[in-house]
Amino acid sequence: MLTDGYHDVPDGKVAMVVTQLEMKSQAARRDVALPQGVTFRKATPDLAWYRDVYARVGSPWMWFGRRRLDDAALMEILNDPDVAVFTLSRDGQDEALLELDFRQPGACELAHFGLTPKLIGSGAGRYLMNQAIGQAWAAPITRFHLNTCTFDSPQALDFYIRSGFTPYHRKIELADDPRLTGLLPEDAAPHVPLIR
Repeated sequence: MLTDGYHDVPDGKVAMVVTQLEMKSQAARRDVALPQGVTFRKATPDLAWYRDVYARVGSPWMWFGRRRLDDAALMEILNDPDVAVFTLSRDGQDEALLELDFRQPGACELAHFGLTPKLIGSGAGRYLMNQAIGQAWAAPITRFHLNTCTFDSPQALDFYIRSGFTPYHRKIELADDPRLTGLLPEDAAPHVPLIR
């Protein structure tokens, strides 16, 4: 129901504003070095690795899309030769997720991008974005795109814009609250009110 510009969100649901962004030519990159003790590599993820890194990167921001996929559906994506996954490691543990999806001809989707709290604020995010831009535009594409939402880090949208992406569309996504369906613990993402 629309009342004075507001829309009701049913109990047990969450609503987020999704911003779609794109880059139509390769953006200039600000060269930064990797933080000391951090390494970058392409990953060949198995289910346990992917689910662990996805959870550690995304839990503060209520990432839940891939948690909804069963093992077979997730492995179908990860095993696709047009999907590339990269990570940053510190002290022998992987602490970042960069997933590039080239399955649409002529385009690359920045499907997932994030760091665990161990790397946030270290400069590793800028390095990882430089790698994302370089890897994407090394392929024969004319468009690099992504979606971000109000459940992501408050700095995410501005970071993507500063990286050379341009917002072109916004929409509202309504979903079952993953803390009530068991996909996330009830204390996840405390910045998002839990309404039963």
